[in-house]
Amino acid sequence: MKQKRWLALFGAALLVLALLVTGCGQSEAPMETETEEETGAEEAPEAASIMIAGSDSEVNLVTRLAEEYMIVNPHVAIAVTGGGSGVGISSLIDGGIDIANSSRPMKEAEEADLKEKQGQDTHAVRFAVDGVAVVVNKDNPVAELTVDQIGAIYRGEIANWSEVGGEDLAITLYGRQSTSGTYVFFMEKVVQADYSPEMRNLAGTSDIVEAVTNDLGGIGYAAIGYATKDGIKAVLVAADEASEAFDPTILENVTSGDYPLTRPLYQFVIGKPSGAILDFLLYEVSEAGQQLVLNEGFYPITNADVDFNKKALQ
Repeated sequence: MKQKRWLALFGAALLVLALLVTGCGQSEAPMETETEEETGAEEAPEAASIMIAGSDSEVNLVTRLAEEYMIVNPHVAIAVTGGGSGVGISSLIDGGIDIANSSRPMKEAEEADLKEKQGQDTHAVRFAVDGVAVVVNKDNPVAELTVDQIGAIYRGEIANWSEVGGEDLAITLYGRQSTSGTYVFFMEKVVQADYSPEMRNLAGTSDIVEAVTNDLGGIGYAAIGYATKDGIKAVLVAADEASEAFDPTILENVTSGDYPLTRPLYQFVIGKPSGAILDFLLYEVSEAGQQLVLNEGFYPITNADVDFNKKALQ
């Protein structure tokens, strides 16, 4: 019993000694304060700002991508405005912005102009895939059209819905202004000539959606992210009379290339991107960024787009 009691007392003494030693160590610690370099603490990231302008088709999508990026990277401020692909490209050439949103490729003349003014080459990134939707009023019974029929409508050769299986109702044409990449894409891909002088040129895609919503005879074109708005519907489009018509709001139809009015969405920068600009571009094509692209009604990039991006992002 005495041995057990002694062992207990000895153990208690060791505990007290250990506490005293620990206490002494703590009291001396402030005299040996470690620097941030010694502890390996990282400095706060440097603040950065990115100015983006251009494609009206892309403005809402890129705004959402920027918002989510800034939540994780609060030291980066990103401003996104529209105006059309041509406006964005012109602003980039003049050095007024960091990234140009464009729903069309840059022209050779534009690339040469940028090289002359900025002394660097243009680098391009494809960050989403778009199916350009042909939209009509939700109460219009016409459900599908061929590319040739759409072209004839926009050239003014077909002026009544009864000529394409609809009601006896005059067709009202709505389109974008000439600075729009979608205006250029649609003219080259579908109209293949000048637009009808009767077409009403509107400033933005939202304006087209609103106009067609309020016009039973209206027809317009819009990026796929706008095609499911209330009051309109996207018609199925066939490459020709012998081909099947496809719905652009179905992912597989666009990513497979079956839907005939499919295009990549671009962003252009001056020189090879670096710093915050590179980091934001990488975020857009990351798994998280591409999921957001899908959530916003657009489609993820393809393997061909990934290969295209290597020049700028690797």
